[in-house]
Amino acid sequence: MNKLKVYAYAICKNESKYVEDYVKSMSEADGIYVLDTGSTDDTVKKLKKLGVKVKTKKLEPFRFDVVRNMSLDLVPKDADICVCTDFDEAFVPGWREKLEEVWLKEKPTKVEYLYNWSFDKYGNPGTTFYISKIHNRHDYTWYHPVHEVLKFTGEKEKSVIVPGIVLNHHQDLKKSRGSYLPLLELSVKEDPLDDRNLHYLGREYMYYHKWNKCIDTLIKHLDLKSSTWKDERAASMRFIARSYDNLKRKREAKMYYELAIKEAPYLREAYVELASLYYNEKNYEKAYELLKEASKITIKPTTYINEEFCWNYYFYDLFSVVAYYTNHLDDALANAIVANKLNPDDLRIKENIKLIEEQIKKD
Repeated sequence: MNKLKVYAYAICKNESKYVEDYVKSMSEADGIYVLDTGSTDDTVKKLKKLGVKVKTKKLEPFRFDVVRNMSLDLVPKDADICVCTDFDEAFVPGWREKLEEVWLKEKPTKVEYLYNWSFDKYGNPGTTFYISKIHNRHDYTWYHPVHEVLKFTGEKEKSVIVPGIVLNHHQDLKKSRGSYLPLLELSVKEDPLDDRNLHYLGREYMYYHKWNKCIDTLIKHLDLKSSTWKDERAASMRFIARSYDNLKRKREAKMYYELAIKEAPYLREAYVELASLYYNEKNYEKAYELLKEASKITIKPTTYINEEFCWNYYFYDLFSVVAYYTNHLDDALANAIVANKLNPDDLRIKENIKLIEEQIKKD
């Protein structure tokens, strides 16, 4: 018999293809409550058929925090635990038992758990970090028009990690994120001192190739007194460097990559991006030095800042190539073998292994 009342809640719009998987993932909850924000497909019909309690409300102008709070309002007031996920996310089965065990023992107000945000073509997790969208019923509200977060409204917040709970994200890449930029601009306008949103806005400008806006926004982020998290500061520096690189201002790009390395020397990202820049310039010695340093970082951080290319086959492939060009043949072979294991379908990498082995025999 379940000891706690656990309910799932979500928002959706035109999620027909995800309905069955979403409901299956959340079936361990005592009930599922969904706010549909204007589906034109059969999402609502499918949800109701599967026993989900659905309310439809179209919000104009749309903002994520408002609809998240509206969906939370659907959850019974006597709930002990509220579990918020999106339709393209699914828990590994058995999550409820693990959640209840920790909740009863630690009595938190919310919990954190592992989130696999992306996967490679072989099904291996890419970007992985901890998130916390499981919380008690009455002490939280959603805040910010986009990239919304839970804001604690109670007296004393307590967050704990629940080992074993894993949420997998299978993003629909066909869905537009066109609303994100104007919503982020609104978010920064509403709260200009929020360092997280300023970082996200600068990153969004980068995604849209608005290089100068990206640079200006992220410099503002770095100047904020509240901007103290080194991982995110280093990411802002890398995005500034990318923008300068695209503006053909290589000197400034290199300077900001170097600043990112100094800011967070325990992260691979800046080493790898700067090494890629030097590789494109055929400065293989410098690229080798940077990748050698990056290779000393052997534990992948569980933070949303981590980038797949620093841990998947790309890193080892690049390291192998520059090691070959600089006559570090043992490093070249070792990294090519790892790259091949991570991307076994790439014929070029297989040929590189043969080429390196032949060179080693000659030497």
